[in-house]
Parts: sequence; structure tokens; C-alpha cells
Amino acid sequence: MKRIRVLSLTFAFVLTGLCVSAQTNATYESGKCSIDYFLGLLDRLYVDTLNFNDLAETGVKEMITTLDPHSIYTTAKDVAASREPLQGSFDGIGVTFQLIKDTINVIEVIIDGPSEKVGIQPGDKIIKVDTLNACGKHINNNWVREHLRGKKGTKVELTVQRGKKQMQFTVTRGKIPMYSINVSFMVDDHTGYIKLDRFAQTSLSEFEKAFHKLQDQGMENLIFDLRGNGGGYLNTAFQIASQFIEANKMIVYTDNFRKTGETYKSSATGLFRKGRLIVLVDENSASASEITAGAIQDWDRGIIMGRRTFGKGLVQKPVDLPNGAEVRITTSHYYTPTGRCIQKPYDDRNDYFRDISERYKHGELFSADSIDFPDSLKYKTPAGKTVYGGGGIMPDLFVPMDTTNYSYFYNELVRKSIISSYVIHYLEENRQAMKAKYPTFADFKKNFKISDKMYNDLLAYASSEGVVDSTRLDFSAHLKSFVQSKQAQLDSMYSSLNDLKKMEKLDKMIKEYVTKEYEKSVKERNSEKAPKLIKTHMLFEFARNLYSYGDAYQFMLEQDKTFQQACKVMYDNRVFRKYKISSR
Repeated sequence: MKRIRVLSLTFAFVLTGLCVSAQTNATYESGKCSIDYFLGLLDRLYVDTLNFNDLAETGVKEMITTLDPHSIYTTAKDVAASREPLQGSFDGIGVTFQLIKDTINVIEVIIDGPSEKVGIQPGDKIIKVDTLNACGKHINNNWVREHLRGKKGTKVELTVQRGKKQMQFTVTRGKIPMYSINVSFMVDDHTGYIKLDRFAQTSLSEFEKAFHKLQDQGMENLIFDLRGNGGGYLNTAFQIASQFIEANKMIVYTDNFRKTGETYKSSATGLFRKGRLIVLVDENSASASEITAGAIQDWDRGIIMGRRTFGKGLVQKPVDLPNGAEVRITTSHYYTPTGRCIQKPYDDRNDYFRDISERYKHGELFSADSIDFPDSLKYKTPAGKTVYGGGGIMPDLFVPMDTTNYSYFYNELVRKSIISSYVIHYLEENRQAMKAKYPTFADFKKNFKISDKMYNDLLAYASSEGVVDSTRLDFSAHLKSFVQSKQAQLDSMYSSLNDLKKMEKLDKMIKEYVTKEYEKSVKERNSEKAPKLIKTHMLFEFARNLYSYGDAYQFMLEQDKTFQQACKVMYDNRVFRKYKISSR
């Protein structure tokens, strides 16, 4: 059975009609003959009737797993959903929702979208979809997407709870944009900020729109945020990077053993080829993000700031299969202008995807000193700056991961949607009053504060939902501290084996010490860290509900050490000189 399974993986490509030139590999023809022969054997000799279409799908999926980590198979029913984020749109009703207590809460309504046109508003609760009950334990994100999305032009009847009133709306589904840039604003009078979430088909036009908006507001410098950006289209990465790099400079080149790679050079024009540029990256910046950051770093165009990127230097080509499925086949390695291949090793697939957690364990996310680059991976930029290949883009300025604000209580509030639920409840009674008092986001940001009463009301609401303040006990750490602080006393109390028969006093001492230290750590965190972080998230939720996600995100950046450091570095001439980057 094992041999049949292994061979079935191999003949999958023949069944699906995926053709490869015989010149690509000397073993191709012999492998193809073996597949054909084995396929004939199965057809003539196998004990049961076989569905070769199902067998082919299984074969392709299993075969893909033996290749590199980024060659993937997508079933026919999942192809459309997988393409949506990069294609930049989907068919639906045009709302952003959040499930709170098994109820669909409308958080944001897309401007000029189908829902806005019929009068659906943020804060509405969708309680029926056509004749189906849209509340209860059976409701999850997949259920909502399945029933609210649909072909453009189709209609859906929605029953909405608004305050104490129920209202019915007939929504005609339409094309809904999925933006790759949701946040862009002026940090100060001279510096703008743009966050790109992925490299999609529409990213260049979105970047141009955001850039011109900020330029009209006086932008001279730019903080370009690629943190958490897992990549996208290679061509889009070239287009975006080209906005920063002088004309006719190499952005990236690809290569493989067939020597069919391509070279991408910057276009004749670009939007931001002068002016100070800082690019933010982290361990989740991958692929197209690394192409863009690598080109900017290699041409000494801007400062790369943050943590070492993911390390994906492989290019995939999507290919449609006859059964409607799709395979994304890795076709090349890509290289930065200095010749760096930043693909990290992938001999072991499991180790490959555990790499980020291993970086955390080894301390790399907290200290650049734990990263070791051999001299063989050293490259020089035109200005003489040293850069490294072999496993991600190492930033010019390392910013450690910030865990000082970590709070189990805060995480539970977010994970269980306590903060967003509280804000939604509050706005049910106060939305119109708040909109009248703070008609614009600028008014809100300048004047609105989270009062002590609101904060205490949130804590009371959290408690009613079963979320109370606590933290991990970390008993072993407390016990270690106990032994160190009480060493002399313990040695005098237990000087012989006979003394170990009397442990009651020790039990009491340990309990009192650990309890005191635990309560002390909770108190310190509460008085210094937790309230500030929780109040910031409350501001974010209020702004997201009243204005937009892009506006609200500005509050989260106030707690973002990498962003805050970028704001300071932007005006530090010494840093730009150190990393050999022109100020003009």
C-alpha cells in the first residue's frame, strides 16, 4: 500500500495535464514512463474501481509537500478565496463585522458600498439573513462569509437590530474593494506614514493615492511600514520599490537551474526618490516585503528598521489545473541588487515553519547580538555599507520586540472581545451624541479621553463576563527567588535530614512569600502598564466604530516602540550619515 501511495503522488501531474519540457531534467522522461506504466497497471489490475480524479488530487497535494515550503496546492473550492486578498476585491454586502456573543455586529460600512446605499450603519446587529437566524452558537466567521457573500447582483434580505428597533433591508451584493493600504497619515508637519499590508494587484494605485494625499499635506519624509506584510505579487514589489529607487537601477533578479530568470529595473519615474525614508520590518515581513526592503537597503536609499525579516527568497508561479484547482510552483530564487539570496534553509519543513518561534527562544527577537552572519554572506552596497544574505534582511537599526506591556489580563480582554463589546454597548446609547461632539477624527483625537468611570465600567463588565485580572503564577521563578532571599535562614532551619520531617513551617513560608510576590507583581503591572494599554485599545475601538480603522490605528502606534523610534531617527542627521544615506 505504501508503494502504491508513493507512486500515486508521482503520476498526479500526468492526470492533471500539467506539462513540463523534457529539457528541464534528465530524469523527466524516465519518470513519466514509470507513471504511465503504473497508471496502466492500476487501471487493468486494481481490485476496486478507482476514481482517478480524486486520486490525482490526493497525489498532487501529497507531492507538493515533498517540495519546498512555498509550493502549494489549492482545491477548486478554495481558489477564489485564496486569490481575493491579492486581487483586491470580492463580491459581498460591504461591511466589516465582528462576532460578539454569537451576534454579527457591524463595525464599519464601506463608503458607497451596497450596505451603505440602503442605510445600514455601524453599530447595527444582523439578526437574520434571508429566513435564517443569524444569532446563536452555530454562527462563526465562515458562516457569515458564506451567507453574506455571493455573486455580484444577487440580493440578500437582512433583518437588523438597531437599538430597540428591528429593521429590514434588501441588499444587492456588489464588488467590494479589499485595500492593501488602510493606514496613511501625517505624523507631523513634514513626515508621513504609510502601512502596506500586502503586495496586491491594486497596491501601486493605492500607494500613489496615499502618497499624493500626504504630499498635498506637506510630506517631505516617509515612514513606510512593511511589518507583518507576508508578500504578494513579485511584479507589485518591483513597482513599489521602483517608487524609491533612481531610474534604471536593478530592483531584483531571479534565477534557477534552467537559467530562465529575469531582471527587474526601476522605471523612468518614481514618486519618492528624494527625501528621507525609513522602512519598518519584522520577522513576519516576507517575500515581496524583503524584495522592497532589500533594494532600498542595497542602494543606500533609506534606513531599514526593526527586526530580521522572515527569509523567503523563492518565487512562485500559479498554474490552473483542469479540475479547477491551482498549484503554486516555486520557479526561481530571487536576489537583491548586491546579489544576496535571502532564502533561509528549508531542508526540514517543520523546522522551517518553527524558525520564528526558535528565534524567540534563542533571544534573537530581543537582541541583535544573538544573530551570527558568516563572512561568506557579507556584501557591500555602493556606499560601502555591509549587508548580509542567507536568511532574511537584517535591518540597519535593530529594535527589540517589546514585551514590557505584556499582560495576561489585557490579552484576555482582547481575545474574548471584551473591549470591543463594551464599546459597542456604550455606543448603542451614545453614538449620536459622540458624533455631534466630535464630528471629525481630529476632534476626537485631540479632545476625547477615557475617563476613570469608563475604565472602571469596563473592568466591571469584564468581571461580569468572567474575565478578571490575573497573571501567570510562574511558581518556579518565585521559588528560586525565595531560596535566594532566604538562603541563610533555610540552611539554619534544615541542617540535618531529621529536620526535613518538619515541613509545616517551610510550607507556610513559601506560601506567604509567593503570595506576596504574586500580588506585588499584579499591583505593579496594573498601576504602570495595564491601564495605559487597555485605555489605548479602548480609544482604538471607539475610533474604529466612529470613524475608520485607518484613523483608529494611530492610537495603537502611540504604544509602538519601533514607530516611535522611527519618528525620532527621522530628524537625526548622525544616524543617516552613519548608514551612508543621503539626507536629500
